[in-house]
Amino acid sequence: MSGYYWMNVEKFSQILKSESRYISRNKWLFPIKIIPGLPSLIYYSLIMYVIIRDAFIARIGKYSRKRWNRSSFQIIKIIEYAGGKLDLSGLGYISEHKEPVVFVSNHMSMLDTFIMPTIILAFKELTFVVKEELLEYPIWRFVMKATKPIAVSRQNPREDLYKVLSEGEACLKSGNSVFIFPQSTRSSVFDPDSFNSLGVKLAKRAGVLVIPVALKTDFQENGRFIKDMGPVDPHKTIYVKFGKPLKVEGNGSKTHRMVVEFISTNLKKWGGTVK
Repeated sequence: MSGYYWMNVEKFSQILKSESRYISRNKWLFPIKIIPGLPSLIYYSLIMYVIIRDAFIARIGKYSRKRWNRSSFQIIKIIEYAGGKLDLSGLGYISEHKEPVVFVSNHMSMLDTFIMPTIILAFKELTFVVKEELLEYPIWRFVMKATKPIAVSRQNPREDLYKVLSEGEACLKSGNSVFIFPQSTRSSVFDPDSFNSLGVKLAKRAGVLVIPVALKTDFQENGRFIKDMGPVDPHKTIYVKFGKPLKVEGNGSKTHRMVVEFISTNLKKWGGTVK
């Protein structure tokens, strides 16, 4: 269940499949944690290298799923180089269910979309539901477009609902699982009232199961001036936990409550804040 610094993405995927768990082991990084600002410097300098490199590859039309998987894995290693620790669990629930599913998760930081691809691509093909504005970010937009996400405006709920249901159903029928963050915005505080049931509605329409995902990724905090570039805190463990697949019955309200309860319970256990 331990991380190994020199492993490659293939070895990482093998660990996820065989052990259904991954916990970083970074005993030699103590000096990094006691030098102010060093974890953030290491993290952002290496992250920018990956983003710029991948943007160039995507711009010339060479960005593949294999590259996406490999780059996401590299970000996990960057986190560990910067003193961070990951605790991934519940992976057996993904491997046990071979059909496409809808992953429904809370959204805490930009880190969420960085690390989830390599975790899930070890088991399933994947499509994200993202905000349209991510497709316009300088440099990063080339990578985002290359991953072929479902983009929503977050301005018109009716249009967003139609787009997610129609495009999401098509993705699921083609064999791609769909990952959705139902919150209106990223936040270190989980507010069940702002967590909509869009993911459950999609799963019901497509006739697939929902896998709840609880995330605590405030290792990378939201920034005061630039939201996507807050300081990193190597003393905070990154938690990712997948829950038991849920069948959507009736109008889906029970399933939605179960997803919210799963996220709330795990966040509280990890020391997170729930309204």
